[in-house]
Amino acid sequence: MDNKPSNPLKTIVTIVISLAFAGFFLWLALKDFDVKVVKKSLAKANYIWVLFAAVFGVLAYWFRAIRWNLLLEPMGYKISNANAFWTISFGYLMNLTIPRSGEVARATALYGVERVPVDKSFGTIILERVVDLVCMMGFLGLTLIFKYDVIVSFFKNSKIEINPTKIIILIVAMIAAVSSFFIFKNKLAKVPGLAKIIGVIDGIMQGLTSILRLKQKGKFILYTLGIWVSYFMAAYLVCFALPETSDFTIADGFFIIVVGTLGMIIPASGGIGAFNLAIKYGFMALFLSMGKSAELGGEIGLTYSFISLPMQIVIMLTTGLLSIPMLAKARNDLSKNSNL
Repeated sequence: MDNKPSNPLKTIVTIVISLAFAGFFLWLALKDFDVKVVKKSLAKANYIWVLFAAVFGVLAYWFRAIRWNLLLEPMGYKISNANAFWTISFGYLMNLTIPRSGEVARATALYGVERVPVDKSFGTIILERVVDLVCMMGFLGLTLIFKYDVIVSFFKNSKIEINPTKIIILIVAMIAAVSSFFIFKNKLAKVPGLAKIIGVIDGIMQGLTSILRLKQKGKFILYTLGIWVSYFMAAYLVCFALPETSDFTIADGFFIIVVGTLGMIIPASGGIGAFNLAIKYGFMALFLSMGKSAELGGEIGLTYSFISLPMQIVIMLTTGLLSIPMLAKARNDLSKNSNL
């Protein structure tokens, strides 16, 4: 994976598009709602609970850093947990500017401080996303068990349509592409200009398959649970900051984390707008299932989103900005040790 300088114009256009997405979804979230009501709710919130939630937000970063070390170990790399933490923080900071750019930035930053090849570490990052998807499916399963009626109501409110046929076709196409690569890999490597590309893909595949060679599978599962319990607590504890949601159950928390994750998937800067809109619809569905007003649910949902999302962004900014001098110091230390 080459570290070519990015095209400034392309970068600017990408940022503008992601900001446009954020602005559009924020407009959708706020239209037809009285902002003054949301302001009043924000004013009476108990922010001690938000502070507790933020602690779990940071804790998820640390668990992810330790788990990343476990994934790199089978390939012969033992990295510092601190360096892993700061590179993860740097990646999240980059995601605030250009959505989905953090994965490459994280792998590149790790190479700068630990000399782990970018393609191999990038493969483990893709693997992390697969594991995260499985965990997300677990939360979705729990939500379907305990909050099925709310899930149905959410999709009706948000007008999101899921086409099972298209999903199946996409999965089959992906399986066919991966299978073809392994079958024809040796022949493709002989084609001029493709050898380097095949090498990069091989490195990524090594990262992806590292989970099969894990020496400490129990620890991997434990830290994965730690990450998602921390995510859950960061989302659920914010509910106690508002009087209207302080009686929400753990099952309600399952639903909130699923809806919030759906909002963060959309490529808008920092999830702004998309997260707010998803949570607004989610709370409307929750309040309807409780026999309450959907409009009130939307207002409280927006209030929740204007507490939870800024908390996440503050964590990203704080840890991300701190990561810059910490990674610079680690790079300098590595250079000094290499010259000895």
